[in-house]
Amino acid sequence: MKGFAGTRAVVTGAGRGLGLEFTRQLLAAGAEVFALARKPDRSPGLESLQEAHPRALRVARADVTDEALIGAAHEAIRSVWDGIDLLINNAGTYGRHDATLSSLDRDELIGVFDVNVLGPLRVTRILLDLIRRGRSPRVANLSSLMGSIADNHSGGSWAYRISKAALNMATRNLAHELTPLGIVAVALHPGWVRTDMGGENAPLAPQEAVEAMLATIGSLGPDQAGRFLDRNGHPLPY
Repeated sequence: MKGFAGTRAVVTGAGRGLGLEFTRQLLAAGAEVFALARKPDRSPGLESLQEAHPRALRVARADVTDEALIGAAHEAIRSVWDGIDLLINNAGTYGRHDATLSSLDRDELIGVFDVNVLGPLRVTRILLDLIRRGRSPRVANLSSLMGSIADNHSGGSWAYRISKAALNMATRNLAHELTPLGIVAVALHPGWVRTDMGGENAPLAPQEAVEAMLATIGSLGPDQAGRFLDRNGHPLPY
């Protein structure tokens, strides 16, 4: 999957940020994209891409915490494709930067975990029958170095760190189940990117981060299944 011409890709969290940029670059590379977003009607970026790529881009409303909406998206995808070649589980949320042990909020922790960990698992599970029929199928879970236990030198950001560490383990488990089916699943760290989540001080532009991640995704082989990689394909410590 070095090139993406003809690739059938599903991107979650596609309404803005990295998800929107993944959608833009995949379309530019000749892929067909199903863009899943919570509020697609409030995404000028998606609307512009739909106008520019009326045949290659399809959009569906989907919240990764809502099985019914994901199921409806599955039916929409199945109505036009007989398989999915690439799933990018990009949708995510952060929680509070300044949380401390004494200020931890149960509902916040559960909410972040629901989106960042259970969300990718829900989407992958519900779409699995189509992924299995894909061409050299890949599942890329957007993780973060902040989920690395070995690299945690500053603490803080409790909900986000915990959820991304769990996502890395979930990706490893996915690989054990999916590799025998011919599906390569990995966790990717995009870097610190200038998005709504990353903030304006982040050093990386979304275009640069996504370009590197797509190059990595395009070169994935079975020997990399379950790995935690940076955007350039280099292994990161769990």
